[in-house]
Amino acid sequence: MSDRAISSASLPNLESADVLIEAIDVSKRFDVSEPWLNRILERKPKRYLHAVDRLSFHIKKGETFGLVGESGCGKSTVARLLVGLYSCSDGQVRFEGHPIQHLDRIKINGKVSLRQKIQMIFQDPYASLNPRWTVGDIVAEPLKVHYLLEDQTAIRERVAMLLAQVGLAASDAARYPHQFSGGQRQRISIARALASEPEFLVCDEPTSALDVSVQAQVLNLMKDLQQSRGLTYLFISHNLAVIRHVSDRVGVMYLGRLVEVASNQALFEKALHPYTRMLLDAIPDLERTGKDRTPVAGEVPNPLAPPSGCAFHPRCPHAMPQCARERPELRLVDARRQVACFAYGDDRAKPN
Repeated sequence: MSDRAISSASLPNLESADVLIEAIDVSKRFDVSEPWLNRILERKPKRYLHAVDRLSFHIKKGETFGLVGESGCGKSTVARLLVGLYSCSDGQVRFEGHPIQHLDRIKINGKVSLRQKIQMIFQDPYASLNPRWTVGDIVAEPLKVHYLLEDQTAIRERVAMLLAQVGLAASDAARYPHQFSGGQRQRISIARALASEPEFLVCDEPTSALDVSVQAQVLNLMKDLQQSRGLTYLFISHNLAVIRHVSDRVGVMYLGRLVEVASNQALFEKALHPYTRMLLDAIPDLERTGKDRTPVAGEVPNPLAPPSGCAFHPRCPHAMPQCARERPELRLVDARRQVACFAYGDDRAKPN
C-alpha cells in the first residue's frame, strides 16, 4: 500500500465497516480571553485554547481503544466530546452512524436513546459519587432517568444484581460512598455506568487514583465485563503499561493531535513515532536494565502558543527543517498503523 496521507473522513473504513463510534476531524477550542473591558482597555485580542485539533479515529464494536499521552495533551477533552458533555467546535462525532450533538433527542428504533447506550467512568471515584446519596440511589439513578424500571422492588433487585456483578454485596446498597475504599468506589461507578445497559463506555483514567494491587482488580473486572456484555471501551491513560494490558488498538496523543495509531502488538513491538518511542522508553522494565534509553526530553509546549509545524519538533531527536514549517498528517504506513511523521513520507529515510 502506498505511503500517502489518508483523509480523516475515510479512516474508519480502512479496517472494518463494523464501526461503533467515530470522530471525524473533531476540534475543540476554549475561549480563555480576558474580560471584555480588559481587552478593550489594553487592546488585547481574544485568546483560544485548542485542546483538540482535527482529531479523527474510530472504535469498532467489542474492542478497546487505548488513548495515551502526557498530562495536558487533551485526552479528557476527547472523552467528554465522545459522551456529549462538550460540543465540538468543528467536526463531528457519530455513534452507529448517528451524530451525537443531541444525544437525548436521538432515538434508535423509536425507543432507546443514544444517551442510554453511552456511559462514562470518571477518573476520581471520590468526586464522581454524590456523598449525600446511598449506593442504592446512585446505581439506580440511570434506571430512573431512562425509565427502564418503575417498580421499586424491581429497581432494588436490579441494583443488587449490578453490585454483585462488580464484586459488592447487595447489602452495600444501604451504605454511603464515604464508607468504601477507593477501589470499591470505582466498582460502584462501574455498576452505575452498567445500569443503563450501555454498549460504549468511556473510561477516563479509571485506575490512576488507585493502588497498584487495586488497579489490577479493577482492570480485570472491566475485561471480564467486556467479554460477558460485549462492551466497547475507550480507555484513557497516561500509563502505557496499563494500556498494553487492556487495549486492542492504541492512539498516541500529543498536544491535541494523534501522532500514531496502531494495533497493540505493532505499537509495543516497534513504535515508529519518536514521541511514542520516548514514552515506551520511560516504562520501567527489568529486562532492559543497563541498556541505553532515550528519556522524554523537555516539556509539553504551552497549548496557548504551540510550536509551528509539527508540535513535537522542539523535543524530537530526528527533527528536520520541514518539521518546523509544516504539520504532518496521519499516514497509513501498513495495515496496522498510521503515523504523523515526515520521516515516513515519500523519499525520506526512516530513523533507526
